[in-house]
Amino acid sequence: MTRTDGARVTVVVASKDRLRALARSLPLHPRPVILVDNGSTDGTAAFVRRHFPGVEVVEAGANLGAPARNVGVRLAETPYVAFADDDSWWAPGALERAADVLDAHPRLAVLGARVLVGPEERLDPVSEQMRRSPLGVEPDLPGPSVLGFLACGAVVRRDAFLEAGGFDDVIFFFGEEERLAVDLAARGWGLAYVDDVVAHHHPSPARDPRGRQVLAARNAVLTAVLRRPWRVVARRSFDALRGGPAGWEGLRTAVRRLPRALAERRELPVAVERARRTLERADG
Repeated sequence: MTRTDGARVTVVVASKDRLRALARSLPLHPRPVILVDNGSTDGTAAFVRRHFPGVEVVEAGANLGAPARNVGVRLAETPYVAFADDDSWWAPGALERAADVLDAHPRLAVLGARVLVGPEERLDPVSEQMRRSPLGVEPDLPGPSVLGFLACGAVVRRDAFLEAGGFDDVIFFFGEEERLAVDLAARGWGLAYVDDVVAHHHPSPARDPRGRQVLAARNAVLTAVLRRPWRVVARRSFDALRGGPAGWEGLRTAVRRLPRALAERRELPVAVERARRTLERADG
């Protein structure tokens, strides 16, 4: 079990077959750190145990997708959890600042940080959207209210995260934050962007853009089925159809997961749905 030694934040990393990226990022994480290995075949678990003995390694035995983070959150012994990808890390002092903010704002469940991308430190477009959120600043929250976040730039209140069920395996991976965000808001929790908490993300250029387009189309539809009115499901399905081959593939793969999504479907409270529509109009 990871020792907390008075720490307030645990860093949880989920990874699969990204040993080289982890070798660069793990030394930059303040302890405690929990790594959930999603069935890697490149020796990740043994490498990390050998070279980073202060990191608690959990072998999932299979690829759990984003829900692998839930495993780490359940094991964490601190009140707050910061997520990191294998190619991201938190700026020095960022997690202390985040813990101070969460301590001071007991309704805050998710703190969305300013994410800087690459060595040139470009502001991530999602951070820019959160910074300009049209939802305004609620009196008991530390920054603009949001209904989404970047997992690699988020610090969560552990109890609230677990209460809302964490990430789900219907979405599995990519865009998994939206369903969790709206579920937290539906339970009365706050989510806010805090500009002076900073995370760094250096994504690998060796990505699969078409594969990500397929996942984006699939998960947009599934998230709508899980929580949104049927007119939103129809709109997102139509958007996928207009998206060409990647959108068609996304819609086809969404159909396979549709029974599970329908089984877990529940519409949002009116106020949360209204706020979600406000954000979508602002994002164009």
